[in-house]
Amino acid sequence: MKKTIVLSLVLVMLFSLASFAEEKSGMPGGSKLVFTTGGAQGTYYGFGGVLAGKVGEKTSTTITAITSGGSKANIEAMDDGDAQLGFVQSDVGAYAYKGMRLFDEEIKNFSTVANLYMEQVQIVTLNPEIKTVSDLKGRNVSVGAAGSGVYFNAVDVLEAYGLDVDKDIKPTYQSFGDSVEALQDGKIDAAFIVAGAPTTAVTSLAATKKVYLVGFDDEHIMSLIAKSPYYSMSVIKKDVYGTDEDVVTVAVGAVVIARDDVSEADVYNFLHGVFDFKDEITAAHAKGAELDLKFAASYTAVPYHKGAVKFFGEKDIKVAGK
Repeated sequence: MKKTIVLSLVLVMLFSLASFAEEKSGMPGGSKLVFTTGGAQGTYYGFGGVLAGKVGEKTSTTITAITSGGSKANIEAMDDGDAQLGFVQSDVGAYAYKGMRLFDEEIKNFSTVANLYMEQVQIVTLNPEIKTVSDLKGRNVSVGAAGSGVYFNAVDVLEAYGLDVDKDIKPTYQSFGDSVEALQDGKIDAAFIVAGAPTTAVTSLAATKKVYLVGFDDEHIMSLIAKSPYYSMSVIKKDVYGTDEDVVTVAVGAVVIARDDVSEADVYNFLHGVFDFKDEITAAHAKGAELDLKFAASYTAVPYHKGAVKFFGEKDIKVAGK
């Protein structure tokens, strides 16, 4: 009788361990990591929370997604040791690594984890008379927080149309949420918002107001891409915000980066939790549908983390590591 009971207990324990091993797959990382994302009304935070939750559910690595000031702030937090993972725009990551524009010196203590999706440059207005970038001349326009990646996107776009951010428009420097409030109150005429569409701040605005997005023409898109290859053409479908037609714009990549001293196992687990459970992530957030292994391995401005090199290598995809 006792032998039967002992055998039963052993079988139960083995079954439990097998179930745990199946649930917690990946590599034996086990670290607790802070993942800086973006503002509460942006795509970084909403999607970042979903990714963090799935990685913690499926692997031994625990990730806490927190709000932040966006790309530049995320790199600075990582450089200071206050975070181990973060979202950055593809152009901002390159600026940090090269020590240009937003950054006074090179920051090289981080690596690429994956390029996840495209972030559209959304020029949002409630004024149907503002149809092109040229129509922004002389108007009050939010160009993102001072020194942000959005600000430099605004500078690039305006320059492509022959406009100077300081001379030809009346710039204000606001977050996504503050920009939407200013639009609603009639304090500004348009706002640059660079995030994956649909963006929470714009969706909230479109729920109560008729929203218009300023489109780009092919000539100026090609001019912009020729000057800055971090951009690519993108289309925001009319059903995203209820616009009258699809809107052509440009976009940059949303890249996840990690400090170099994050373990190989933890970065591997992040990628395993995201890409090997894509369907579950897509069910929780629309951006999951854009996850693609080849696109994830396409960022060339910053070398990949050793954990990413291992993960992509197992998928027969070679990435340049440090």
